[in-house]
Amino acid sequence: MAKSKSKFVCQNCGYVSPKYLGRCPNCGAWNQMVEEVEHAESAKATPSRRTSDLDSKPIKINDVSFQKEPRVKTDLSELNRVLGGGIVPGSLVLIGGDPGIGKSTLLTQVAGQLQKTGGKVLYVSGEESASQIKMRADRLDVHGDELYIYPQTDMSYIRDTINSMNPDYLIIDSIQTMDEPEISSAVGSISQVREVTSELMNIAKQQNITVFVVGHVTKGGAIAGPKILEHMVDTVLYFEGDTHHSYRILRSVKNRFGSTNEIGIFEMQTKGLVEVANPSEIFLEERLKDANGSAVVVSMEGTRPILVEIQSLITPTIFGNAKRTATGLDHNRVSVIMAVLEKRGNLMLQNQDAYLKSTGGVKLDEPAIDLALAMAIASSYKNIGIPATDCFVGEVGLTGEVRRVNRIDQRVNEAEKLGFQRIFVPKNNLGDWTKNNKIQIIGVSTVLEAMNKIFN
Repeated sequence: MAKSKSKFVCQNCGYVSPKYLGRCPNCGAWNQMVEEVEHAESAKATPSRRTSDLDSKPIKINDVSFQKEPRVKTDLSELNRVLGGGIVPGSLVLIGGDPGIGKSTLLTQVAGQLQKTGGKVLYVSGEESASQIKMRADRLDVHGDELYIYPQTDMSYIRDTINSMNPDYLIIDSIQTMDEPEISSAVGSISQVREVTSELMNIAKQQNITVFVVGHVTKGGAIAGPKILEHMVDTVLYFEGDTHHSYRILRSVKNRFGSTNEIGIFEMQTKGLVEVANPSEIFLEERLKDANGSAVVVSMEGTRPILVEIQSLITPTIFGNAKRTATGLDHNRVSVIMAVLEKRGNLMLQNQDAYLKSTGGVKLDEPAIDLALAMAIASSYKNIGIPATDCFVGEVGLTGEVRRVNRIDQRVNEAEKLGFQRIFVPKNNLGDWTKNNKIQIIGVSTVLEAMNKIFN
C-alpha cells in the first residue's frame, strides 16, 4: 500500500515546503502555511492523457474550421460592454470582490435575465440555503421556470446534476466553498481551488456551458487562491466600490474575448443593481465651481472615455519630511510629477505636504492623467482655481515636456459632449485632429507653458 506524505502549502502564493514554516520564504506572508496530506497513487491508477490520433496530430491553421457563435446579451448593457459585447457560450468567467459588495446580487439578476432568453440556469451556492437565495430573488423580482437553485458543495454531486440537467449556464457561489472529494486537503485550500477550477474549465469547454464563478478576495484586494486561478479562466472581473456609497464599478482585468481594463458603472438600489449610462456626469456632479486644487482629466478605461476629477491639497509641512498621500492614484507617479513641477515649473514643493485623490472611487493609472495631476497640484499650491470648463489630457516627461497620447479624438468628443469649453492637449496631438468642434483645443508643449496659460 502506498504511503501518504504530508506537506505544507502557503495559502497566499502556493509555495510547498516539507516542514512547517512561520513565514513563507517565497512571498513573505506570515502564518499562511497549512498542512495537506498527499496520497501517492500507483502508475496503473493514473489515467492516460493520450487522446485520439486525430487530436494528437498538428493541423494547418488554414484547415481549422471555425464557426463564430453569437454572443448572448443581458439586459445590463454595462455588463455586456465589460464582457466584450456579451456572454460567450462555453466561457469561464471569474468575478471577485469584497464581501457585501454585491457579487451575488449581480449574478442573481444575470441568472434571471439569462433564463428569459431561453437558457437553463443552474445556481449552485455553497454559502446560502435555498430559502436565502429565494428571499434575495424576490427582492430583485427574479423568477422563472428555467432557474434552478442547488445548495451543494460536493463536486461529485454537482457533476452528476450537471450531466442530468445539462444546463446552458452554471453559477458557482463561491469557488472557495466547493469540495473535491478526491483531494484530501481542507476546503478552500490552494489544492482544492485549483482542482475545482480545472474541473469547471473542463465542464465549460467540453459541454459548452457558460460558467460564472465567484471568488473571495484577500486583504490586499487580490482574488484568494493561487495566481494560476486567474490564468485558467477566460475572463476575470473585479467588482469594486465602497460599501458606504451606492456606486459600484465592474472592472475587466483579463478577457480573451474582448479588451481589458473596460469598466461598467452600477448603482446599488433597493431593487438591485441599476446601470449608469453616463458615468462622467456622476463623477463630476458634486464638483465645486472654480475650486483650487481641482482638475478634470479625460481618461480612457478600455474603449470608454470618462471624465474624472483629480483633487489636490498642498499644505506646509509641520514635520521635517514632507508627506505624500494618494488615493486612487499611483504614489510613485505623484512623487515624479511633484519633482518635475519643482525642477521645471519653479514650484517649491519639498516643504509641502501633498494629499491627492481621484473622486468617485475610480483608479487612474494611465500616463495621460499626468497633465491634469500637475495642474491640480499647481492650482492648490498657488491657491488659484482652475475654470470649471477646462479639462486636461497629456503625459508629462521628466524634462517637463507634454507628450502625445492615444485616442485623442474620443477624449475631445467626450469633453465636448459634457459641456467643457477648453481642453488642453499635447501640441503634437494637434496634427491628428481634423474635425471642427465647438470646444476650444489648446496645444501645450511643456508643463510651464500650460501653467502660464491657466494661471496667467
